[in-house]
Amino acid sequence: MRIVQVPLGQRSYSIKVGGGLLARLGADCARLKLGRRCAVITDSNVGRHYAKAALKSLAAAGFQPVLITVPAGEKSKCLSVVEKCCDQLAKHRLERKSFIVALGGGVVGDLAGFVAATYLRGIPFVQVPTTLLAQVDSSVGGKTGVNLKAGKNLVGAFYQPQLVLCDLDTLKTLPRREYVSGLAEVIKYGVIYDAALFARLERDLPKLLRRETASLAAVIARCCEIKAEVVGQDETESGVRAILNFGHTIGHAIENSSGYGKFLHGEAIAIGQVAAAKLSQQILGLPAGEVERIEQLFVRAGLPVKIKLGSALRKKLFAAMLLDKKVSDGEVKFVLAEKIGRVRFGCKVGMAAVNGVI
Repeated sequence: MRIVQVPLGQRSYSIKVGGGLLARLGADCARLKLGRRCAVITDSNVGRHYAKAALKSLAAAGFQPVLITVPAGEKSKCLSVVEKCCDQLAKHRLERKSFIVALGGGVVGDLAGFVAATYLRGIPFVQVPTTLLAQVDSSVGGKTGVNLKAGKNLVGAFYQPQLVLCDLDTLKTLPRREYVSGLAEVIKYGVIYDAALFARLERDLPKLLRRETASLAAVIARCCEIKAEVVGQDETESGVRAILNFGHTIGHAIENSSGYGKFLHGEAIAIGQVAAAKLSQQILGLPAGEVERIEQLFVRAGLPVKIKLGSALRKKLFAAMLLDKKVSDGEVKFVLAEKIGRVRFGCKVGMAAVNGVI
């Protein structure tokens, strides 16, 4: 097992990466000295595979868990589902010392984290991410939230978990499309922060596609280390944490304008990252060879790198981009790459330039 620390003073916590961790959920929660009542929030897909094991582990450690299951998919990231979850917590009399376990992918983690941040003005929660994307990205750093019709993650809070358990065994039941989608966030870490990681991904991609445990453990732990370092410097995205949004400005707009669910998050940000790399070449002089390396790694991973846009969809995409959280005074700010392993945030990019790369 590998352990990564997220350094946030009194809100610091551990990320554990390894196999068989779900069986240790109850024991790990007991060490956190949390209240006896708890709720496991999961979705209809993940619950079939892992809810029973989570509930068993919690009960064996002396907790009184209740299961809350939401429909699988991005559409559950909405305020109406938040309300239903909170109604269930109140019904089962969860208190301020009670806690929530987020058991699932990024949707469940974002939703359950937001429920934890707002129910009784905040109760503890533990992340048990079951997708590659959630293990390397959304479960770490305390971003929680839900979507509005106007855009993705427009309602949310920064609220840190008490613990993150990345059980590699849960990736075995992940559909291939979902698994490959997670590789988009993995590749992002190489582009924005670690050229050696990017080179390793180029070399070891076949092993990762086969889900080889040793390669997975090393790569997931490294991604978590990078995110922990960035979040430790800038918890609430007032500065350097913005680099984690490489490819997301366009990617989120693709998700929103296409209708949530048509593109998985990783698929949308793969397209967004390739577009951002092309913008980086134009604006910051990212070498053409590095743009090609970035695009080819996404292609080799089986991720999309372009989108066909009719005039109506293009108009919707640009409207969604202007509602992005990173817009300031009506200007869209981008994260762009100077070279693989180093990026610059807060770059102003004209819509004409964006129009030329998507």
